[in-house]
Amino acid sequence: MKRLIGLIMMILILYVIYFDLSKGTLPSADTTATVQQEEPAETEELIDYFEIKVQSGDTVLSIIEQQLDASVSVPIQQVIEDFQKLNNGTSAEQIQIGKTYKFPDYRDLAE
Repeated sequence: MKRLIGLIMMILILYVIYFDLSKGTLPSADTTATVQQEEPAETEELIDYFEIKVQSGDTVLSIIEQQLDASVSVPIQQVIEDFQKLNNGTSAEQIQIGKTYKFPDYRDLAE
């Protein structure tokens, strides 16, 4: 009886390994790519922006405030959403030193 249970367990394990390697259990890259393509590049034209290379200690908010020479006149959530739209979904918390990003330009709203 122990041999029969061991044989069934071995077959089950081999089937699970085969299924995982052939079809996989995670979504494929094709399905995730279609989910991320919500809006085309038209949003870049609708939002004025400027490009800056990020330095050590910079944050999205601090860079925008430096460009405005004042505090931001729009809600912070809108700043984050606009930044992500301009940078293909890159999170505002994940900017990297030395890379150039597009930042929303709110100078027209400050006047």
